[in-house]
Amino acid sequence: MLAVAAVIAMHPGTSAAQRRGTPRLTPPARTPAAEQFVEVSAKAGIHFTLTSGGPEKRYIIEAKGGGGLAWIDYDQDGFPDLFLVNGSTFEHWKRGDSARSRLFHNNGDGTFTDVSANSGLNHTGWGMGVCAGDYDNDGRDDLYVTYYGGNVLYHNEGNGRFSDVTAKAGVQGHGWGMGCAFGDLDNDGSLDLYVANYVDVDIAHLGEPGSAPNCTYRGIDTFCGPRGLPGGRDILFHNNGDGTFADVTEKAGIDPGEYFGLGVVMGDYDQDGRLDIYVANDSTPSSLYHNNGDGTFTDVGPQAGVAYSGEGQEQAGMGTDFGDYDNDGWLDLVKGNFSDDTKNLYHSNRDGTFSDVTYAAGLGDVGWLFTTFGAKFLDYDNDGWKDILLADGQTFPQMDRYSTGITYAERNLLFHNQHDGMFQEVGLGSGPGLAIKKVSRGLATADYDNDGDLEFMISNMNGSPDLIRHARKNANHSILIKTEGVKSNRDGIGTKVRVIAGGLTQYDEVRSGGSYLSSSDLRLHFGLGAAAKIDRLELTWPSGQKGIVENPPVDHILVVREGAGLVESKPFRKAVPMPAKSTKAEG
Repeated sequence: MLAVAAVIAMHPGTSAAQRRGTPRLTPPARTPAAEQFVEVSAKAGIHFTLTSGGPEKRYIIEAKGGGGLAWIDYDQDGFPDLFLVNGSTFEHWKRGDSARSRLFHNNGDGTFTDVSANSGLNHTGWGMGVCAGDYDNDGRDDLYVTYYGGNVLYHNEGNGRFSDVTAKAGVQGHGWGMGCAFGDLDNDGSLDLYVANYVDVDIAHLGEPGSAPNCTYRGIDTFCGPRGLPGGRDILFHNNGDGTFADVTEKAGIDPGEYFGLGVVMGDYDQDGRLDIYVANDSTPSSLYHNNGDGTFTDVGPQAGVAYSGEGQEQAGMGTDFGDYDNDGWLDLVKGNFSDDTKNLYHSNRDGTFSDVTYAAGLGDVGWLFTTFGAKFLDYDNDGWKDILLADGQTFPQMDRYSTGITYAERNLLFHNQHDGMFQEVGLGSGPGLAIKKVSRGLATADYDNDGDLEFMISNMNGSPDLIRHARKNANHSILIKTEGVKSNRDGIGTKVRVIAGGLTQYDEVRSGGSYLSSSDLRLHFGLGAAAKIDRLELTWPSGQKGIVENPPVDHILVVREGAGLVESKPFRKAVPMPAKSTKAEG
């Protein structure tokens, strides 16, 4: 018990829920075979620099803005393509010539081609986040991109081009858009849209570093905010089913407190058949909007146990994700926070409430000095248990001038699931791809080469992104599931999927958005461990229709259609060798 006492002494506010199970603070003796990851963006032809202000980050938009990315198979060739949101500087923003966001086509051989020039994705400004979804059910995924000063909806025309339909659709919004997510909140077959707004300020008139109490950190002069600045009210758009949306924020009861919204993720946390919404708010309570089923929502974050830390404190929430990490059939929740604080792992109690198990699960002390933006549940080693990846980077470059233990550039954290409610941080031993120290923001995952392993895409402030892939493939099996709705929305977003194989039942839901300002591949990935046979898939569609697929093949991409079952099955490709040199851009 001495080790437990030491931890409680370090963090005297640690709650009973956090301390549950803490006697085993030393990592378990059983450790995974070391997965080795490498960074391959340049070799793969992804040449991009995320612009976000100057190096000193004198103002909040320079430090928090930008970094969103989306995996989207825009041409329906079966290989996820990549969209990277770009930001700006004050000089370019004022002149109206900010750097463009970029679209990279997946060539299917491990390389990408920059096809931005002819894509129609032409809007520029101070870009923030992005989410992908087929809002008009035409079989092609569209893009919604958030900006400071008004957002953009791009309709996928199906010929490699997108058109700006923002005005026609009525979804420009207002203020400072950040995270977004598509989801069918009323199960009418059309995707609705949630947009988190951050602060309501004129960025041309922000306070100077050190000019007020909210412009310092640890006694160091920094940019001002978000405390002391007015919050920006989030927006909920209802899809009218005719290509237009209605702003139902007020009617639905969304964000009346005008919190500082950043990450957004949707999931049916209480299994009542309706998607709910979780918003990671910065320096204010985070919000869990329970879907009441009548077009209104109730923020149940405090009573559900996911609004504050285990000590009851407001936190600087960034990215967030839903996932069932202990395979009990209920969605749990992870959230990234600022330094001098834990990240959050909330375990579902299966009654509509959660317990903060951050310390009990082994995530407490490891990330204390890190500032976490991107956050994802994922099964990186295909063992059938969801792990956690956190993308980290400070907001204050000034920290490098002082001996605080906090640095501006940080490595990312990878927590391996130990199958018993515990996690072990394995990033340092997992190869050069995860040893990189940068100032990371957005994070999204996809099996971009269709070989059965997930890859990670991470954006970095004022730098190039990291495309991180396995250096070698392990022997575990896996599947990818693409859902096609018929009565439900075409993407099947919100579909509940259970995979029963090898004595293990796994659960997940199809979702758009999540992490930090980003959108992962809409195909669900399930690792299967050594199981070479799947007993069955069980699907519950947003329409309420249920489906069962018996004995589908392992190591395949499975296309499941509502009402028709398995309609297509493609074996995984052999692991694509890393390209020897960069691929040239189109333009």
